[in-house]
Amino acid sequence: MNIVRKVRAVEKLFKTLEKDILKLQEKTGLHCVDNCIKCCTTSNITASALEFYPLAYYLHKHNLADSVLANIDQINDPKICPILNYMSTENRRAGCMFYEQRGLICRLFSYNYRTDKHGTRLIAACKTINEEQAVLVAKANGILLKKPLGPKATAYYQRLQFIDFKEAQKHYPIGEAIRIAVESVVTYFHYSGKKVV
Repeated sequence: MNIVRKVRAVEKLFKTLEKDILKLQEKTGLHCVDNCIKCCTTSNITASALEFYPLAYYLHKHNLADSVLANIDQINDPKICPILNYMSTENRRAGCMFYEQRGLICRLFSYNYRTDKHGTRLIAACKTINEEQAVLVAKANGILLKKPLGPKATAYYQRLQFIDFKEAQKHYPIGEAIRIAVESVVTYFHYSGKKVV
């Protein structure tokens, strides 16, 4: 499968995921805390390059790939996300600069459930949501006791493996995953002679 087909397959997976997340949010009321970027600044986040192919494609299409690669080089730390805006300004809030193209790990953070060793489904919310929305977390866990609701992270990572097993298996620090995705997409279009549409 060529890179463009992988991009489209990952985008399709993301559309399904967004519907699952929306169901979870509508039933529970859970939501991210305004201007919180704690999940984005967690240093041990790893991801596959494959889940950032849509981002890489978008960056290449809009002539932004070189600036993101330069930012990665300037940061010089693969654990730091190169597309994160750390500052809230009048025109822009803190957070992802390319939110619509964010990776699978970013989409699933706090909006998925897991099962404990006894098979009990529990919402996998971050510490901030657990503390600030404790009532909503309890509501979500109550619903999950009765039936599955929203995405299960492991199920979505399995679906990512169906797109490209090898690439989905390789996890890197977030900055490195984005770099590999961008370089892969840029290289593909450079050597294939195809145009981005």
